[in-house]
Amino acid sequence: MESGRGRAKSFDYTFDYVIAGYKRKEISRVSSIVGKTERVCNRLAEENQFTLTRRKESIWIEDFPALPVLIVEVMSSSTSGGNKHKRTQIGMAFEDAILKGHDHMGPGINYRQVWARMVSQLIVKSQVGVEWGAKTIWVMQDTLGDYISSTTALNLNDYVAESTNEVNIITVGYGDRPIADESSGVLQLAESRFFSGPISSAAAAVGPGPPGGFVDIVKAGFVPPISRLWRALFLKKPCGVLRPHSRGTTP
Repeated sequence: MESGRGRAKSFDYTFDYVIAGYKRKEISRVSSIVGKTERVCNRLAEENQFTLTRRKESIWIEDFPALPVLIVEVMSSSTSGGNKHKRTQIGMAFEDAILKGHDHMGPGINYRQVWARMVSQLIVKSQVGVEWGAKTIWVMQDTLGDYISSTTALNLNDYVAESTNEVNIITVGYGDRPIADESSGVLQLAESRFFSGPISSAAAAVGPGPPGGFVDIVKAGFVPPISRLWRALFLKKPCGVLRPHSRGTTP
């Protein structure tokens, strides 16, 4: 696609799940939308189990996708490498889970990697949803939500809501129930929270709620003093030192 300035741009994203309404649409119109002949569209409709009907001389698709549209993104968290001595590596964790049941260790969540993968998609896919008149819902673990609130300028607790907005997040977790309470051996997701708000600070300024927007997720939650940098550099051996030479001395 061409941008407004004549530069080539592309949208290189996919969606986890799309829940859409449907509407009756004539096959000639579908052909122009899909960019294929009516014959090919007819075959694709049959292969993908859409409902075809004939009215007079025209073929119609009874359940062609239409608004409303709900985009659902499930942000699963990858694991850290684990510790061999503590038996938290994924292979060891599986072994101990079989041998010991609930009494086993496991790897932690690689929060920073998951956040890095998510942050750009959160803004882009939410923006696309707004432009399409759709809603984008992000589903994630509560611990990832807590990590975002504690390490970025975005505090999800400021965006607890009962209705949707430009950005929408659902966090789910196990709650505080002891594992011993699960007689079936299957832990149920017992708690969920819903957060929503505008993408940009400009949109937030004209409405009720926090003055910021979800774009704050890309900002630092806390900037340490530069003395922390001096301390970190001093506690490690330098790779090398470049020193200016006095005039007349041999390098």
